[in-house]
Amino acid sequence: MTDPTGASRPHRVAMVTVHTSPLAQPGTGDAGGMNVYVLEVARRLARLGTQVDLFTRTTSAAQAEVVEVEPGVVVRHVAAGPYEGLSKEDLPGQLCAFAAGMMRVAAHAPLGYYDLVHSHYWLSGQVGWLAADRWGVPLVHTMHTMARVKNLHLADGDEPEPRGREIGESQVVEAADRLVANTEREARELVDLYDADPARVAVAAPGVDLGTFTPGSLAQARAELGLPADAVLLLFVGRVQPLKAPDVLVRAAAELVRRHPALRERLVVAVLGGASGAGERTPMGLDALATSLGIGDRLRLVPPVDRATLARWYRAADVVAVPSHNESFGLVAVEAQACGTPVVAANVGGLPTAVGDGGLLVDGHDTADWATSLGRVVLEPGLRDALSPRAVEHARGFGWERTAERLLEVYGQALARPKDVSIHGAQRIAGVPQAVIP
Repeated sequence: MTDPTGASRPHRVAMVTVHTSPLAQPGTGDAGGMNVYVLEVARRLARLGTQVDLFTRTTSAAQAEVVEVEPGVVVRHVAAGPYEGLSKEDLPGQLCAFAAGMMRVAAHAPLGYYDLVHSHYWLSGQVGWLAADRWGVPLVHTMHTMARVKNLHLADGDEPEPRGREIGESQVVEAADRLVANTEREARELVDLYDADPARVAVAAPGVDLGTFTPGSLAQARAELGLPADAVLLLFVGRVQPLKAPDVLVRAAAELVRRHPALRERLVVAVLGGASGAGERTPMGLDALATSLGIGDRLRLVPPVDRATLARWYRAADVVAVPSHNESFGLVAVEAQACGTPVVAANVGGLPTAVGDGGLLVDGHDTADWATSLGRVVLEPGLRDALSPRAVEHARGFGWERTAERLLEVYGQALARPKDVSIHGAQRIAGVPQAVIP
């Protein structure tokens, strides 16, 4: 398949996401922005003519082996270890079983069924590397998060990523035909921290569903959610873990009340998401923290919600806080801005790209600095009204269609690479019968 410019486009892509299903509810367990990214990209690729098979690990006996999401997009659940009870840290021991499951799927398909493998996160990269080599097709890899970057920006109480993950990531970086970074900053980190070949690194910014996340009435959203019409709503959306730093918002809110006592009765601090990672093993105790700071009755812990309800929460908020210690991009920031809500975010990772001029960036995680920035948005006359249209305009530049088109360009570059002639790739070698492989 070729596009109008003559560049090659894959007919079918095997997309690998071992540790978390694209069908999982974001904000629970290990499900987050990557889940949204994988599913939304797959949908847009299919609508552009490239079919996508999403391979993920089976985590429940109730899951069907194959789930059609929409025409051209199927999720294939692969049995690899016990369905339940395995953490992400346990999964390296199941990669061989997962790879075998992928091989079995391909064994029932014609030779050359998959044109390209696109893996997400390092665990998937290990499996994708094997599959791409076995099928003789290119490997494209997206890191999403990197151990060496995370270890440079550890939050208090967080756990450093193990040496084994760093080694695994380095192997995938070396093996991949193309590496996809979310931002120019992440591209530089791949080169500087992992010695990636700059010629094999491409930038494809993630997107936002501009049909779901749209501007709307703040008053209507609050009425639908049962929130006070005159509330001062500070919102955090994400997994509750040290990396995402929801405690920074709680501390800053308490400081804001200390500075402006009249805010207290109207204040609502909403944390929308579930415990994950280190936050699941050692609960962060946000309710106890809020109580100790005198705002326990102003905190609302909200479980993850569907996308339409999430959009209502964004519209209802005065400001969305993204205080993460690191983010490869920051989908929450773009989603909030697409709904017309300004963002106050940490000046780390991909967040400056995600926020643009639709919000404020804070250097570091000092409580006083965060209280000042949040206070500016909710108290400074005219600031929120000035930021809101800029936020919407900035978010419009991040549609998923643009991400998919950019990925197709990267796929075309990978497909254009010189082919290795090998039995493993099912390529014919003079004088040797073609190998009988999937």
